[in-house]
Amino acid sequence: MSAKTSAKKYRTRNRHYRLRRKISGTTECPRLAVYRSGKHIYAQIIDDLQGVTLAAASSIDKDLKSGGLKSGANIDAAKQVGDLIGRRAKDKGLSVVVFDRGGNRYHGRIAALADAARECGLQF
Repeated sequence: MSAKTSAKKYRTRNRHYRLRRKISGTTECPRLAVYRSGKHIYAQIIDDLQGVTLAAASSIDKDLKSGGLKSGANIDAAKQVGDLIGRRAKDKGLSVVVFDRGGNRYHGRIAALADAARECGLQF
């Protein structure tokens, strides 16, 4: 890992720590946490009070890979992951969440995932 990459990860991690001081998931309003790597995107709905993951989806899910997902690192993959996490949240009876962008800018893949989750009925 180059010095530039490690500095970028360090800044992203620090931004995420600042965000996490302000937001927390509860039983009534869990946290939708998004992690973006170079090859994939992941989303989890977490109840921080109990320390439990209620629902999860990622670009490496078998549901999406069998659907012809070519890459996990583009906006199309993020839209499909957002749709999948929205459907899984609805199946669990969740409708209101707080969005945790994971220290990343609300832009590109992060925004596409959030918009797709909203279209499925999640409110945040």
